[in-house]
Amino acid sequence: MSPPTSFRSLYASSSTRTPISPQIRIIPLLNSCKRPYGLSFSTSSSLPSSSSNLFFSSSRKQSLSIKVQALAAETEQPKWWEKKAGPNMIDITSTEQFLNALKDAGDRLVIVDFYGTWCGSCRAMFPKLCKTAEEHPEILFLKINFDENKSLCKSLNVKVLPYFHLYRGSDGQVDSFSCSLAKFKKLRDAIERHNVGISSDHSSSVSEQIEDSTSSL
Repeated sequence: MSPPTSFRSLYASSSTRTPISPQIRIIPLLNSCKRPYGLSFSTSSSLPSSSSNLFFSSSRKQSLSIKVQALAAETEQPKWWEKKAGPNMIDITSTEQFLNALKDAGDRLVIVDFYGTWCGSCRAMFPKLCKTAEEHPEILFLKINFDENKSLCKSLNVKVLPYFHLYRGSDGQVDSFSCSLAKFKKLRDAIERHNVGISSDHSSSVSEQIEDSTSSL
């Protein structure tokens, strides 16, 4: 059966036209275009993780540096028992040094502080003791570490800490007592009692007493 007359011209014209080129396959093309971008995105997506690691690494180094600096500053500072109020406060490290200090003091009042680095009461009272030493430059303050001078402390019958001995010239030992921050007035009262009436006669009676006690150990 032949086509109707109305379609013959259309059919004839269509048959003479250049055929349409085959359909371009767009999907593979898009996929091929996406691959490089996909790789690029994958690479860029890994950057935040790398940057984050660098950031935290830098933060850790900075924190470690701060801690090291703080530790160095702490080690450079003297311990609480190493601080001195002035030239009238001396650390005693041996019996010989102690005896020489008493001899050289003449008729000055000498206050001996027996302490322990582990003693909480000693540490709490120490700032006030330093202040008292600054207020009384005429008094000689001797500090004796109990753990480093056990034989000397034993010879002086020191059994509790903190403990104080007071010496003055030929009078020898004039007072001794245990004291704490709450009872610091006891030391102030002792200073008022014994820091008067300079003796004109100086002897080595105190040294002889200590030497006798240490030689018997």
